[in-house]
Amino acid sequence: MNAQPDFNPPCGPITGWRDGDVLRATGIPYATAARFRPPVSAPDRTEVLNATSLSLACPQAPVPFLDDILGTRYGELPGSEDCQRLSITLPADLEDNERVPVMVWLHGGSYTSGSGDLAIFDAKALVAENRVIVVSVTYRLGLFGYLAAGTGRPANLGLLDQLEAFRWVQRNISAFGGDPGNVTAFGQSAGGDAVAHLMATPEAPALFQRAIIQSAPLGIARGREKMNTAMGIAAETVTEDTPALDVVAIEDTVAQVARKFGLMAAMPFGTQYGHAPLPAEEGIDAAWNATAPEIEVLIGHTSDEARLFLPRGPRVRRLSKVPVLGGAVVKAINWAVTEAVYGKSARQFARRHVRAGGKAYSYVLTWGAPGNFYGAAHTVDLPLLFGDRQTWEGAGLLTGATWEEINAQGRALRAVWARFASGKGLDSQGGIPGALTYRSV
Repeated sequence: MNAQPDFNPPCGPITGWRDGDVLRATGIPYATAARFRPPVSAPDRTEVLNATSLSLACPQAPVPFLDDILGTRYGELPGSEDCQRLSITLPADLEDNERVPVMVWLHGGSYTSGSGDLAIFDAKALVAENRVIVVSVTYRLGLFGYLAAGTGRPANLGLLDQLEAFRWVQRNISAFGGDPGNVTAFGQSAGGDAVAHLMATPEAPALFQRAIIQSAPLGIARGREKMNTAMGIAAETVTEDTPALDVVAIEDTVAQVARKFGLMAAMPFGTQYGHAPLPAEEGIDAAWNATAPEIEVLIGHTSDEARLFLPRGPRVRRLSKVPVLGGAVVKAINWAVTEAVYGKSARQFARRHVRAGGKAYSYVLTWGAPGNFYGAAHTVDLPLLFGDRQTWEGAGLLTGATWEEINAQGRALRAVWARFASGKGLDSQGGIPGALTYRSV
């Protein structure tokens, strides 16, 4: 760290740090909240905030299979319920009067794991190559953020956190060289689902003008009321005073209750209709249609989403070893699950958006490490957009690919995402040979 940069946003003075080609201001509080309470905006300060520590993660359980595949390690960031923080990465050479596009990142992790400042989400390359600002948001997860209980505990607290983060960006980002009138919300998996559901709030067009929705499990977003109720009953033992690690431990028991609800149980925690800020389920399309004319969308998925989860099933593992036939069966299962959870619903979302007067592009990401069982699995977009060689070196998802190849495809994908975020628009159809196809809907 050298030559500390100073910023003077309305929230109060902030000192960041230099990191090669980019400047960073990390761990900035955008809201505060008591447990199981809606967030309130963080109060303004007069003293300088030293924004040089990464955002704390919401308390969460380990996910060993993801650590193997993505090369993450449990406990990389300390946990705290006081996790409503955001971090800003900006080009180091912005002119004083320059205003560049802003991309606000919402991480995935089934609404139960992950954190905005994990190394696998480092936006340094995206920012340095494309002259954009990336704001990475950390928000409440699991029982802390995404489940109502009959005891009066509200749902969607994590979604309300995210709304506070976007409000913070609108008010403060111009002090960092960002254009508050040129903001793109982007997220992957649960983060993509969150971006889609933020679009159903009347305030959305005032907060962001574009949305990139990556691998959102919209195919399992509806019809969850009975499952949510059953989970809520199981979670009623948790109180304001239950130690945080006990809350995390109980989360698994609550998730078990979802098992009899089929595919939805793949992501038991999530957004709940009929709870602020979302309408009842029967009103969700109308809510999306209302904001559609003012938000441009790029939505899609990877071609082998389900392959991330298939090796965990012992039957599929055995099947994959059967000569000739085994491979065909695994391929068929992958296609069916990818379509049911991600593909069909993404296309429907895009078509509805356009019918309602919005502009939308649809994409499929097909790149995978050569010879790797996972292929273009769920999360394969992450190493192409974020992180560096050191971060991704041990990731099982990438075995078989050289860093040169990963980075070449990544640079191309980062350029497409940034071009969309700049508001310059994409061609009516295009892509990256052997990696991505997109088209105007």
